[in-house]
Amino acid sequence: MTREAMKTIEVNGRRYRWMSQPLVVVCVDGCQYEYLSEAAKSGSAPFIGKLLAGGSAFRGDCVVPSFTNPNNLSIVTGAPPAVHGICGNFFYDRDADAEVMMNDPKYLRAGTVLAAFSQAGAKVAVVTAKDKLRKLLGHGLKMPAICFSSEKAAEVTMAENGIENVLELVGMPVPSVYSAELSEFVFAAGVKLLESRRPDLTYLSTTDYIQHKFAPGTEGANRFYAMMDRYLAKMDAMGAVIALTADHGMNAKTKADGTPNVIYLQDVLDGWVGKEKSRVILPITDPYVVHHGALGSFATIYLDEPQRAAVAAKLRGIEGIESVLTNAEACERFQLPNDRVGDLVVVSTKHVVLGTSVSRHDLSGLDAPLRSHGGVSEQEVPLLFNRQAVRMPARRLRNFDILDIALNHLEAHAATPAAAD
Repeated sequence: MTREAMKTIEVNGRRYRWMSQPLVVVCVDGCQYEYLSEAAKSGSAPFIGKLLAGGSAFRGDCVVPSFTNPNNLSIVTGAPPAVHGICGNFFYDRDADAEVMMNDPKYLRAGTVLAAFSQAGAKVAVVTAKDKLRKLLGHGLKMPAICFSSEKAAEVTMAENGIENVLELVGMPVPSVYSAELSEFVFAAGVKLLESRRPDLTYLSTTDYIQHKFAPGTEGANRFYAMMDRYLAKMDAMGAVIALTADHGMNAKTKADGTPNVIYLQDVLDGWVGKEKSRVILPITDPYVVHHGALGSFATIYLDEPQRAAVAAKLRGIEGIESVLTNAEACERFQLPNDRVGDLVVVSTKHVVLGTSVSRHDLSGLDAPLRSHGGVSEQEVPLLFNRQAVRMPARRLRNFDILDIALNHLEAHAATPAAAD
């Protein structure tokens, strides 16, 4: 064991061993466990099937709200949103009195494990499908760390991204943001970076376009996981430790006739308390709404205190509402930052989504029955490794345990002294 492999770093109260082999952490957007098991069962994903059968496959829970930004940042910080501050893709900034995207690093309240390793001298690479995550994931990286997105791969520069000529390196054109190829570009880039740069730590984050369209076990889903399987097998053959998880699961959100099953909360509240007397925020909102129409299973409401109890009681009586929590209750249960969450939090049931007003949602782009996420029903995710896990922590597993397990609890590192959980 080299001196470097014996080193540890501490981030957000957790200690991590240094990589003894290249580590590739993969966040497969929208990937509930059944996508993997069904693809393996069909024969589409033999490498994944081998890992599922090999004893290094676990089920864990993601962060609620089960959306992209809070979960990716939880994974790379090893901590929940109460620590790192990113509690949605979108939120109401009370100080600025504005509804804004939560993709600026100024909203981060904790450093990432990626940045800590980079600052300590490790070679770090980050590739994400959509550019909305790039600056958050890359915050604090020390050059020449690599950080770019598939979406903006043609625009990379050494000064901004730590790399040039990505299209030439990967051998693919820039894909459509609404395509499986946007995620394939991430995997292809990961393989090429391993071949040419061999980073110590690589973080790959995909998009859930396919998962929004296809259920586990369908031909469209299995085709996507067959593609992913080939790239993972290549990384494994190059000696990389692979640790795979997801930011959230996915469920059908439709009525019996196939139309979206939506509760439009702002319209409901306007009828109860009057227009402009409340504000409904949907943290799923981002610039890429064609495949989900900005409809998810988690919403937060801003409302004057005298009306909250009565409104919460009435909301609980609506079919399709799973829970209505106060700010304090929701932030304690889901480990969220109180100042970035509304006065009430509403979570819908498994097959129901929440909207603001009918007039504010354009569903014309939906070309398949609505599948979405955001609630407790999409919380279970896989944690999958290509090495045997040893000395696993005796606690509820979370997707943000993935780096702890990969660096502290796999057989590749078993010869070094146990690190604190």
